[in-house]
Amino acid sequence: MLERIPLRERRDLLIAWLAISIAFTLIYVRGGVDFMGLVFFFVMSLVTVGVAFVLHELAHKFAAMRYGYWAEFQKDNQMLLVAVVMAALVGVVFAAPGATYVYGNATRTENGRISAAGPVTNLLLCIPFAALMLFGGGGLLALVGLVGLRINAMIATFNMLPISVLDGRKVLAWNPAVFAVLMAVSAGLLVWSLI
Repeated sequence: MLERIPLRERRDLLIAWLAISIAFTLIYVRGGVDFMGLVFFFVMSLVTVGVAFVLHELAHKFAAMRYGYWAEFQKDNQMLLVAVVMAALVGVVFAAPGATYVYGNATRTENGRISAAGPVTNLLLCIPFAALMLFGGGGLLALVGLVGLRINAMIATFNMLPISVLDGRKVLAWNPAVFAVLMAVSAGLLVWSLI
């Protein structure tokens, strides 16, 4: 599988993963923490936000490749900088780290399925994080589970919005029933994680 991810794409994914993790770490440490707290929140961001983002993008890539198209993630340096600066200055993360570009003329069905692959991956990731949250003993593992559940639900819900270049628009154009189910499950999990 790694041989299907060129070096440039690996580098872009790594840079975006680190930048997003730094942005979320800055949100978590706004009230001030000691060095070990900073390390904990950075590692937690790598595991929760970083994994959610990387697997979401790779799901698009491999779904496209399943249909015979080349697909590749490309980072957006300007948006990565905006994410980190906004987190540091305002305490808000607006992360649009880049996108997976599909090369070829995908049909509406193929495009819808390729687009759905990312949010579906995030929804599947909610399962182990929810288990960690529920059975993590109420300590740090449970916190990582809660954050992982919340982040994956947020990413799925945001990407399922049927606007602009987001996944939801392409899924809706392909199959309104699939769109409705994915949006309902994503939003439901997000609400549950916030209660």
